Amino acid sequence: MPIGITALGTYVPQRVLTNKDLEGMFDTSDEWIVSRTGIRERHLSQPDEFASDMGVRAVQDLQRRSEGALEGVDMVVCATSSPDAYFPSTAALIAGQVGLAGAGALDVSVACSGFVYALSVAQGLLLAGAARKVLVVGAEVLSKIVDWEDRSSCILFGDGGGAAIVQEVPAGYGFQSFVLGADSAGGPSLYKFAVADRIPGVPVGTGNPKLGMNGREVFKFAVRVIGDSGTQALEKAGLRGDDVDWLVPHQANIRIIESACTRFGIAMDKTVVNLDRYGNTSTASVPLALREALDDGRIRDGDQLLLVAFGGGLSWAAGAMKWYGGAQPLARQEGAVRREPRDVQREVVGR
Repeated sequence: MPIGITALGTYVPQRVLTNKDLEGMFDTSDEWIVSRTGIRERHLSQPDEFASDMGVRAVQDLQRRSEGALEGVDMVVCATSSPDAYFPSTAALIAGQVGLAGAGALDVSVACSGFVYALSVAQGLLLAGAARKVLVVGAEVLSKIVDWEDRSSCILFGDGGGAAIVQEVPAGYGFQSFVLGADSAGGPSLYKFAVADRIPGVPVGTGNPKLGMNGREVFKFAVRVIGDSGTQALEKAGLRGDDVDWLVPHQANIRIIESACTRFGIAMDKTVVNLDRYGNTSTASVPLALREALDDGRIRDGDQLLLVAFGGGLSWAAGAMKWYGGAQPLARQEGAVRREPRDVQREVVGR
């Protein structure tokens, strides 16, 4: 049974923090941030907005674009690194607000790899007969867990959400392979404490209560693992780099993306990049990139896609898929993410 995405929606909050704003907060500059990351601005949630709100808004955008898309959904899988609560799950909170109370609901926690992981989980549930139609959500409010005293990490992250319907698609379309992995030995390079105050490799009492990151180590890991996992996903699907119409990477750092393109032999003009306007939105980054490339007509029916992501854990995920034209965009609706956000409230975030 071929499984794929049949509807897609996204959301980012209106509040924008630019590199120029950050110049007033830290000893940094727009040129320094752009040259090292490719990021120019990021969207931030309001104090009373949380991951479930990002997810609900993304689902509402999906419904506006694809009327009736939620009919028959019996499972909700939410990938998030910044959940509203330990329990109930963020997936359950979203389900209850979009008319899916009673559906199965679970969260996936593998940081920025989460959306691709969640697509694989949805496929497995469908193939096993445990679900008939799955709503997959990636939702983040990373601005609430980063350390705003650490200029090396807080400049990277933004908030947002994405939502996809995963179900049976016509033959020849859909997911072709997934490669998933994690290695806790890399945990000290990118982590966020919860109940425990320790992680193997991080001395007790020395960890950051907010998000802790060793950017140099994460960069080296990402360059290697994106290349390895993406290559493995292509090989499992019987594909090569030159078969790929569009590479859709996790949006973390332009240098990492450029390195991945070189590894796969995929040109940058065949790679979806929007981190300059959103920063690293973790589990929301892949759906945000997909939605944008659909809206502007780059991704079309039958296109061969390669999704690649990496995240805390340290984790990685890659997937090959043939895009189903039934998920092509309707006319852009009010509330949808725009390629160049307008009428936004630009604020400096207090430390």
